[in-house]
Amino acid sequence: MFRFDIAAFVVLVLANWICVQTSAWTADNNAIAIGVSVERPASGPFVPIDGGRDGYMIPYTQVLAETGIQFEMIPVPGGLITIGSPDDEPGRSSDEGPQFQVEIAPMWVGKTEVTWNEFEGFMKTHHVFMRRAKAGMHKITASNRMDAITVPTPLYAASHHREFSNSSQHPAVTMTQYSAKQYTKWLSFVSGVQYRLPTEAEWEYAARAGSAGPYCFGDNVVELDQYAVYGSTLNEGAAVVASKQPNAFGLHDMHGNVWEWTIEQYRSQGYIEQAGKRFGGFDGTQWAQKMGRQCVRGGSWDSPSERVRSASRMGSDREAWSSEDPEIPTSPWWYTSDPARMVGMRVVRSASPLQTDEIKRFWENEIVELQDDLNHTIQEGRGREGIPGPELLQELKQISK
Repeated sequence: MFRFDIAAFVVLVLANWICVQTSAWTADNNAIAIGVSVERPASGPFVPIDGGRDGYMIPYTQVLAETGIQFEMIPVPGGLITIGSPDDEPGRSSDEGPQFQVEIAPMWVGKTEVTWNEFEGFMKTHHVFMRRAKAGMHKITASNRMDAITVPTPLYAASHHREFSNSSQHPAVTMTQYSAKQYTKWLSFVSGVQYRLPTEAEWEYAARAGSAGPYCFGDNVVELDQYAVYGSTLNEGAAVVASKQPNAFGLHDMHGNVWEWTIEQYRSQGYIEQAGKRFGGFDGTQWAQKMGRQCVRGGSWDSPSERVRSASRMGSDREAWSSEDPEIPTSPWWYTSDPARMVGMRVVRSASPLQTDEIKRFWENEIVELQDDLNHTIQEGRGREGIPGPELLQELKQISK
């Protein structure tokens, strides 16, 4: 059961401004956590933390007033999920099995996909880091390097990248998995709240919202148009976020609109390594440690109904998805070619902040070849490296004037 208290919600939005830590590696640990009510809410959605002894997770709006960024997070209870699809599910692909089980911990999940309005704050950080470099400010040292992020230069052909998803309330698209990871680190440091990408299991659990069928509402494909922007509806691009009904958890666009990044490596042979097992935490996670294919979920506005099922998966292809990028090496932050213009992201937040060794895997690059490309592109001036933090918001505000 979920509950929500408006008064507590307002208080907790304001409490966001208290959540400024010395480091986002332990974000929300040292202050009143936004999205947590001490008292059991009288109405609306909520998730008890440790049976209510540590409070109740409630919906909240993260506000970064200096940038105009705000987005909603929805509490999702923990539970056991069977990942993948059964052999007889219509439209099934072989990479959706063999099935296995994962015990999912409670978490907050973005109510919608990340919009351009949100992602542009990260993009503008390039200008801040460039100013800092010229002024010799906020230099990266051995003691603060673990806090550093990289950001790309502005999009060279923005109209191409945003052709099918253009307005501030459309989902941001064409970012690489690495760029999505760095966005969540940036967001965590400027907000003081620890955000990250979901695992495949977390994503599928959130998409199913308790349903064992192909879709969050069951198996009657006739109902799909109520929940999904997908290929059979003659779309010419993505819709603004939350244009369709939410699932039972209160999440919009888990089916269709744009594919969404997960933290994992894609393996075309499916879940051979996890087959028949039951995992807890991140034990069954296939971390992205090789160039090439990482996993996106959910389908897009151009996908047929079978590709927007909860179990549907797709692997990225750096060479094909960067085929229109004239640079060598191609950008570590942006793809240029379809279907990448139909790929976006959604953020999640664990009920309890992850420890440094855990959150590092969600934020940092672990692919040796990609690190070589990052070093090269930054040396060429095609990206910037710097230290984020709450003070960055004021610098972004100055740039926006």
